Amino acid sequence: MAQSSALDTLIDLAQRESDNRAKRLGAALKAVEDGEQKLQMLNGYRDDYARKLDAAQQAGITPFAYQNFMAFLGKLETAINGQKEVIKHAEFKAEMERKAWQESERKRLSYRTLTERAAAQKLAIDNKRDQKMMDDFAARSARRSS
Repeated sequence: MAQSSALDTLIDLAQRESDNRAKRLGAALKAVEDGEQKLQMLNGYRDDYARKLDAAQQAGITPFAYQNFMAFLGKLETAINGQKEVIKHAEFKAEMERKAWQESERKRLSYRTLTERAAAQKLAIDNKRDQKMMDDFAARSARRSS
């Protein structure tokens, strides 16, 4: 019974660890999603601003205004490249969290398998004992009736 209790404790601890890892994985995946949304937003700003530059060039633009457009587009490109790095880091972290969660799940499932094996073994022993008692009872009954 003590083995079962110890195994139950291990299963409980493994379940808590797995739940914690799943939450961390969820947060990491959310960070990737948020980063990708921000990148889309920055790309949208850049595209809109590039269209504005094209329209301004067709309408006629001063060299100073052109420099301002180009400087701002350069800053947007820098922000986009920085955001791509943020996403790469978030994806790496998410992959590490996924692996940690999978490992905790394997541990949890192995403990559960041990519990199931122990229960099956106990059931087999109990069935054998019950069968022996039935056989003994049948043998005694047969001797009495002879």
